[in-house]
Amino acid sequence: MSLSKRPEPAEPSGEFSSLRAVAPARTGNVFEETIECLLQIIRLGIVPPGARFPPERELAAQFGVSRATLREAISELNSAGWVDVRRGRGGGTFVAEQSGEAPRGIGKPVEQESLSAAEVEDTLAWRRVIELGVVEVAAEQSLSAAQRQELNQAMSESLESTLGNYRRLDSRLHLTWAKATGSPSLVRSMAESRTRINKLLGRIPMIETNLTHSHEQHQRVVDAIFGGNAQAARSAMAEHLDGTAALLRGFLM
Repeated sequence: MSLSKRPEPAEPSGEFSSLRAVAPARTGNVFEETIECLLQIIRLGIVPPGARFPPERELAAQFGVSRATLREAISELNSAGWVDVRRGRGGGTFVAEQSGEAPRGIGKPVEQESLSAAEVEDTLAWRRVIELGVVEVAAEQSLSAAQRQELNQAMSESLESTLGNYRRLDSRLHLTWAKATGSPSLVRSMAESRTRINKLLGRIPMIETNLTHSHEQHQRVVDAIFGGNAQAARSAMAEHLDGTAALLRGFLM
């Protein structure tokens, strides 16, 4: 009797270089920053729920931290319910399947937190400064063939997204723009921007007409980056940010 082979656990569909993009900044708080970066990766959907992180050795190398530090950070997130550590064949560290509420022990569900108009405006201002600058700098770079391919892939995946995975693929596209700048600091700033804006976007409905507009604006940003037109990239991005800001102000303020 033949036995059917068990399917391999799902790996994140994007390149693992997206993990390196939000690696710790290497200050004196490496352990705390490692936890912060792992949580950013989870919240941004770089590794989606149910998917497996890269092996410990590879992840530690990409983060530039010791395996002991990474193991300790993962252990804490496992205890808090953010990840699921499985042993044996087919094991590894997996993002916990979540139902929309914060995992046990860390924070309240987003929808239960109070939110002031000042907090919304602060996030929108932060996002505008960071993301306009990112696409402008990206358009000024001489991109390699690999970078162009990565941008094209991120754009294509975003265009093919569904309502269920749009936020994750949208965040990946924005992070890819930041990676194109060649600046690790801008990548970290973009990751923080996406984390903050996604908390707000999670409070409002997804509107298909708006998503269509976003796809069109995203494509214009990518075209401008490929064409080396920093002003056009900034203009398309400003239009995109203004549209999102209008919805957030309308629903939340």
